[in-house]
Amino acid sequence: MPAPDVEPWLFLIQPYEGESLSHFLGRFRRANHLSASALGSLAGIGAVVARWERFYFNPRPSQKELEAIASVVELDADRLAQMLPPAGVGMQHEPIRLCGACYAQVPCHRMEWQFKSTGGCDRHNVRLISKCPRCEAKFKTPALWEHGCCDRCRLAFRDMITYQKLVI
Repeated sequence: MPAPDVEPWLFLIQPYEGESLSHFLGRFRRANHLSASALGSLAGIGAVVARWERFYFNPRPSQKELEAIASVVELDADRLAQMLPPAGVGMQHEPIRLCGACYAQVPCHRMEWQFKSTGGCDRHNVRLISKCPRCEAKFKTPALWEHGCCDRCRLAFRDMITYQKLVI
């Protein structure tokens, strides 16, 4: 006897304003206990999700791919497109950077922190940091930021503002 048609259910999350696609996809995957490949399979687009989580957007996600992911995460494809860098803006894949003060206000990785043209936080007038100021461990990909702290020494991202230097 064939199995009855059962609609899968997923825990839905809402994106933060300015959140990077990497961070959003990681939060969604953790909430639903999915790997990047499992999310790609659900959307029918394969392994590209893992590339996006590492900020590899070349080639840029197509409208069809965005719509496929949007149908799984139950967001509008245009909303997902807002989490991508604007066309023509250079991305810095590594190191991953952050502003502790911004993270304290909204606990997410902002896409703009990875722009090549961004050196500091224009909201807080501080330089972005690319490693833990306490233990000097590089930050992991935002999709893996589960606890909002350094994976090695556990210094909270929100507390890193005390180590950031002012932009002069």
